[in-house]
Amino acid sequence: MKNLDKKVAIVTGGNSGIGYAAAAEFVERGATVIVTGRNKEALLQAEKELNVTGIVADQGDLKSIDNLVAEVAAKFGKIDIVFLNAGVASFSPLESASEEHYDSIMDVNVKGVYFTLQKLLPILNDGGSVIFNTSINASVGMPNSGVYAASKAALLSLNRVFATELAPRNIRINAVSPGPVETPLYGKLGLQKEEVEGFGAVLSEKILLKRFGKPSEIAKTVAFLASDDASFITGTEVVVDGGLIVNAVV
Repeated sequence: MKNLDKKVAIVTGGNSGIGYAAAAEFVERGATVIVTGRNKEALLQAEKELNVTGIVADQGDLKSIDNLVAEVAAKFGKIDIVFLNAGVASFSPLESASEEHYDSIMDVNVKGVYFTLQKLLPILNDGGSVIFNTSINASVGMPNSGVYAASKAALLSLNRVFATELAPRNIRINAVSPGPVETPLYGKLGLQKEEVEGFGAVLSEKILLKRFGKPSEIAKTVAFLASDDASFITGTEVVVDGGLIVNAVV
């Protein structure tokens, strides 16, 4: 299905996990794809495996975002699809959370996303599509996830506001909120392997489909929202969580 033929898409954080899977799905559907990330080696690997263009960029650094936009404009001119996927996650209870913990998440997940989209607007075609990668953590009240959850809730608020602001340009803004997904992110939370596995076993019992999702499953939802198949959908959140959100996470 080539329903993204002749479209130019950018995927932030596209060198692994959901971003990598989304880039692969976009390519499969005919799009020209740019992926960003901080790891040059991982980007080079993605270029080889996916036939995409990799650009080193740090979403937490506004100057780096400026450089990214300038490079995309010089090489591709205009873009049609933006998947704002890059983000960081770490957990801490309220009583011991540090300012560094707060800033490290908010600078990338909120400030970085906000200004990435702002700076891409001049090269985003009218009629384009923007997708935020948010999370069910924004609403399920999982312990120790306060700052991370707040960062994703902020994106859901921006999702609705920007859908209104950009409607005159016929730019659609939507969010995909995954539940637990099998990605390298779970290895970056500062937990031991046994802790991650134990957490996963408990959490999977809360999911109605009794398993974690696959990055490719999230990618197909993102590709749908990016395509003309979703031409009358804007300002909404699509939850892809195997039914977890209907059960309390306790």
